[in-house]
Amino acid sequence: MSDRTEDQDNPRAYPDRPFVGVGVVVFRGDHVLLAQRGKRPWLNSWSIPGGAQELGETVEQAGKREILEETGLEIEIHGLVDVVDMINHDDDGKVRFHFTLVDFYGEWVKGEAVANDDVAAVEWVLLDELDRYDLRDVTLDVILLAAEKRRNRE
Repeated sequence: MSDRTEDQDNPRAYPDRPFVGVGVVVFRGDHVLLAQRGKRPWLNSWSIPGGAQELGETVEQAGKREILEETGLEIEIHGLVDVVDMINHDDDGKVRFHFTLVDFYGEWVKGEAVANDDVAAVEWVLLDELDRYDLRDVTLDVILLAAEKRRNRE
């Protein structure tokens, strides 16, 4: 099956512009929240939770909304970690997906983490256990940078 056939029902495939996505590295004590993606792209991979910014909301509002929708958690955002371009090309070299990801870090405020919306599973993970989740290098870098910013904030 070709990439185009697989993606024909995905409105974000083969875009004419990048989509803005917002992710949040959420800490609870010594743990960080990971979410297993339930949709393409990167189906079943582990990452930080987040999603697309909607018209009329700030990136921080988008981050809080996405965390609540995907995990049921209320959070407080403490700062920006990084802005990352995620560009995926098909076998013909055409841009299949293009997301500009604004990644924040923050703290759990209340709620129990449950998988909702675009998420297949959620887990609280110790930083030294992240290697068990086969994270993309960019995701691991964002989490570790968030942990450093969190330490410097305290």
